[in-house]
Amino acid sequence: MQKNLKKSITKCLLSGALVGCLFVLLAEQRVSAQVLRIEIENLGTSSDFFLTPLWVGLHNGSFDLFDNGSAASPGLETLAETGDPGTLMSEFAAPGRLQSVAADPAGFGSMPGQPPVIDPGNTAVTDISIMNAAAYRYFSFASMIIPSNDAFIGNGNPLAYELFDAAGNFNGTQIIDITAANIYDAGTEDNTGLGAAFSAMGGSETETIGGTVSQGPDLSNFVGTDTAAGTTIGAVPGTAPFARITISVVPEPSSLLLGGIGLLGLLGGVRRRR
Repeated sequence: MQKNLKKSITKCLLSGALVGCLFVLLAEQRVSAQVLRIEIENLGTSSDFFLTPLWVGLHNGSFDLFDNGSAASPGLETLAETGDPGTLMSEFAAPGRLQSVAADPAGFGSMPGQPPVIDPGNTAVTDISIMNAAAYRYFSFASMIIPSNDAFIGNGNPLAYELFDAAGNFNGTQIIDITAANIYDAGTEDNTGLGAAFSAMGGSETETIGGTVSQGPDLSNFVGTDTAAGTTIGAVPGTAPFARITISVVPEPSSLLLGGIGLLGLLGGVRRRR
């Protein structure tokens, strides 16, 4: 993008239409690709729950991740039971949608053979480049709570988080605090703790027949148990945020702005010489 802008500035200089070109170029810069940064912080301490890599999706408001009281999709079931977003990403993939995954490179999982999870106290970030923001106004997300049988965080209302308005203008940095009220049960496994992902309890999970998504799963079975990372769960999430998602736009390179300022200075110099 920066190289193309420089080429356009050169053409403007050769054409002599400096003032008009400058304002056209700056306008083009504003409507060029925006980089959206999505950051998730696990606000817990060493005795709290972990999170699997955060799946994020941008769409026009038509994607419904789940409905309370309805069966989970195969993609949501797989994510809620194993933390793997692959099937969900296949369900989401369609023209007019963008998606990514934020993983924690410094968390448990940074070594070969370990799952890439977001440790308590750590942060995961992903950037998404957007050319036509008006087409990707809304935000959806999902991540598995670990250890658990099928607990996850996510938003069931596809219109809950509007990042851009109808004209493609960014609505400003959004901060989503995740508390116990944002934890859901996929309704696909019994909450016994046995066979749960990332738990050292062992045993085999029991599939739930005919279950549906519900709010507020019971995670008390995991208090006092060990995780695959060697930590011990101390308490279940409560009313205080245990995770936080921050959505912002990455500032454009300052060199582009300086280029515009430099062009203004050049224009002033030309006028003075005349």
